[in-house]
Amino acid sequence: MMMDILMYLFETYIHSDSELQVDQDELEDELLRAGFHQDDIYKALHWLEDLAALQDTENQAAITMCSNTSMRIYTSREISRINMECRGFLLFLEQINVLTTEIREMVIDRVMGLETSEFELDDLKWIILMVLFNVPGNESAYTQMEELLYTKEQGILH
Repeated sequence: MMMDILMYLFETYIHSDSELQVDQDELEDELLRAGFHQDDIYKALHWLEDLAALQDTENQAAITMCSNTSMRIYTSREISRINMECRGFLLFLEQINVLTTEIREMVIDRVMGLETSEFELDDLKWIILMVLFNVPGNESAYTQMEELLYTKEQGILH
């Protein structure tokens, strides 16, 4: 599954501070040895290339046209992929200034770029973390998101 590959790569190479310059053929071989399928590997690597491409100034122009006070209206295709819980979480992150409108749009773009029928809040949190890591100047937001991802919610005792 593509999401599993992305999480594996993020934890192995990015989150662990391993060497980031890895030969793509070596990486594909490693992923094959780890049990991932060639087609899923190709899709995951392409997804990461598209994430990096969002940093291009040409692609950035359309994303930065959002106003900070604007309300995001989701398309029917986005609604079918991003459930109400996930949309609410994105709004929450904007309200607490973890996400800017630009970063939110990058996250939505990458969610829509996933080829999966199953998408849950935990998946969204990983995508947000990957996007924040990829965009320079978001170290504080990345740290906040990391805490939200790794901190287990504890129930209130009565």
